[in-house]
Amino acid sequence: MERVTLHAELRTEAGKGAARSLRRKGYIPAVIYRAGRSTPIKLRRQEIVNFLNSTMGEQVMVDLKLSDGKSKLALLKDYQVDPVKGELLHTDFYEVSLKEKVRVTVSVLLTGEPVGVKRDKGILQQPHSEVEIECLPDRIPPHLELDVSGLTIGHSLHVRDIPLPEGVRVLDDPEEVIATVIPPIVEAEEAAVPAEEEAPEPEVVKKGKKEEAAAEEKEGG
Repeated sequence: MERVTLHAELRTEAGKGAARSLRRKGYIPAVIYRAGRSTPIKLRRQEIVNFLNSTMGEQVMVDLKLSDGKSKLALLKDYQVDPVKGELLHTDFYEVSLKEKVRVTVSVLLTGEPVGVKRDKGILQQPHSEVEIECLPDRIPPHLELDVSGLTIGHSLHVRDIPLPEGVRVLDDPEEVIATVIPPIVEAEEAAVPAEEEAPEPEVVKKGKKEEAAAEEKEGG
């Protein structure tokens, strides 16, 4: 598994005011969690932003080098972004041991072009793009891949179909759908056309026919 080094400093500041002050100075407040304990730290904004941008959607082991000379092996747990400005506000890490299994969420990337899309103009859908796995930290894959080349319209691939690296176990329901191909929307629109053509004739036309029939009976009489 890929490993990235980040430099961090221990912090004693707490509260919203202190967090704003840190961000003005170019730092991002963060916390390292481990077995119910937490250690407040701060990281240089540019370094952590670069890390998030380069690893978006992938699990990466982080080697946190602390200002007291210690080092902690961790995984990114979560991060908060300002919903209006889009600026990074806070990050959370959890410390891991190479001897203890962890549960993490990884992305599922679909590879190949389905037959149902290429040949039959169907539409590929991915109801679930992530799954939860359990394994040792150094076994965590950055993501999982699922080949959808053989998918035809109306067929699906499930969690059970995802190839797994050695030592990795998926915790999600095996029957959960990961990818499916549905019929093209245009077919549904075309199917509705005949129904419109078979609609009853306007009342005016029907009335005209009845009048013609009545006239014929009168002449015959």
